[in-house]
Amino acid sequence: MKPSLKEHLLALLAKLAPLWGALVFVALWWIATSLKVIDPILLPSPADSAKALWKGMMGGSLWHDFLRTVTRTLLSFIIAVAIAVPLGIVLGSSDKIYRAVEFIIDFFRSTPASAMFPLFLVLFGVGEKTKIAVAAFGAALVILFNVAYGVMNARKLRQLAARVMGASRIGVLTDVTFWESMPQTFVGMRSGVSLALVIVIVAEMFIGSTDGLGQRVINSQMIFDMPEMYASIFAAGALGYCLNLLFLSIERKFVHWGGK
Repeated sequence: MKPSLKEHLLALLAKLAPLWGALVFVALWWIATSLKVIDPILLPSPADSAKALWKGMMGGSLWHDFLRTVTRTLLSFIIAVAIAVPLGIVLGSSDKIYRAVEFIIDFFRSTPASAMFPLFLVLFGVGEKTKIAVAAFGAALVILFNVAYGVMNARKLRQLAARVMGASRIGVLTDVTFWESMPQTFVGMRSGVSLALVIVIVAEMFIGSTDGLGQRVINSQMIFDMPEMYASIFAAGALGYCLNLLFLSIERKFVHWGGK
């Protein structure tokens, strides 16, 4: 039986659901600027901000800053994954080792990344290395915790079945435990890439940057170029949203057995 027109419309509305919140936000913003609830110098209209965003992304300097932030974020995330995933598997597979370093992991995971800026400045100086290193550090702790948690909570029955069938300890770890931990690992990776983006943008604001979205936001604010500032903020927000959607799509495709 073919779906009716009403069902088609309902399905279309369901797919467009994420847009409703954005439309309401823009409508409220437009009303606030039309009524001049806030000084127009401080809160430009949605149209002015959209024009600045379009102009900057279509061949303007905003596109260059956007790419610089993407590069720093992805590089710090790749470093974090390369370190945290293997280390998380090792820690999660041994309760004794994990308990021995649990305090250190939780201590640094609970410490705001911005509080670590002076330490990384001393270690790496003012430059690209500091921004990437501090972002990788913050992302790695989140990923490490989630990977270790996923390994520790892997289904014991499947591990036992693998051992009964003659699998070695390493075989159980790589062929069963690793795959069992993947859903939680992807949770950590999604959180890690979001945190890396936040840290990179904050670092671009305060650690001697000459480019990047963070530097653009702070410079626009200092010269009261508000449409440019809002355009940079929206570009950063769109980047974070797209990265989250990308990892959700990858997770649904490659970790479809999660929870089963």
